[in-house]
Parts: sequence; structure tokens; C-alpha cells
Amino acid sequence: VQLQASGGGLVQAGASLRLSCAASGGTISRYSMAWFRQAPGKEREFVASISRSGRSTYYADSVKGRFTISRDNAKNTLNLQMSTLKPEDTAVYYCAADMWGSGMRVLVSEYDSWGQGTQVTVSS
Repeated sequence: VQLQASGGGLVQAGASLRLSCAASGGTISRYSMAWFRQAPGKEREFVASISRSGRSTYYADSVKGRFTISRDNAKNTLNLQMSTLKPEDTAVYYCAADMWGSGMRVLVSEYDSWGQGTQVTVSS
């Protein structure tokens, strides 16, 4: 499956932003999905994941209560609603697909397909 992330931009602290990930070449209903992010000079880190059905979600402590991951299997899309953004949320955000997991995997190596990333910049 090929993934294309979009929706990034430059916002002020406290603002909201919605990221989307469109899939092609396959149906995302076969995959648990996740968002990761990578800030300059840092390793890629887990943000949130969601099970194939969408009934189970899992979040990094740093975004819990502020970010919401969701999916629309009929539209083959994955979303990340981000609110109360902070400067430390600045990063390139990547969507990822995992064919074998249940939706709670947090390691980069556990994901099979990746989107190209979309830049989110939060100014103070």
C-alpha cells in the first residue's frame, strides 16, 4: 500500500491542525495504522496508532488528550486531529501501516509502509 500524508503547515501555539493520510494500491482495512513524527536531530517517534476496525487507539503520553487518531476504511484514509499544539510538536509527521500488529505497536521497525511525511511547525 502506498501512503500520502498531507495537511501540515505553520500554526501558532494553541492552534489546531488536521493531518490526513490517503492510501492507494491497497485497502487500509487490512492494516493497523499509526502516526509517527521526527523532529530535527531526533529519532522518529511514535505518536498514535489505531486498530484495523478503528475501535482501539493508543497514544504517546506526550499527545494524549490533545491528539485524536481516526480512520475511514471506506475512504481509505487515516486522520490525526491535533489540538492545543505546542512548539515541541514541531516535526515531520509520517503515517505508517502495519499488516501484522493489532494496533498497539510503537516501534518504527514494526511498520511495513510509510508515507512521505508532512511538516508541522508550531510557533510560540
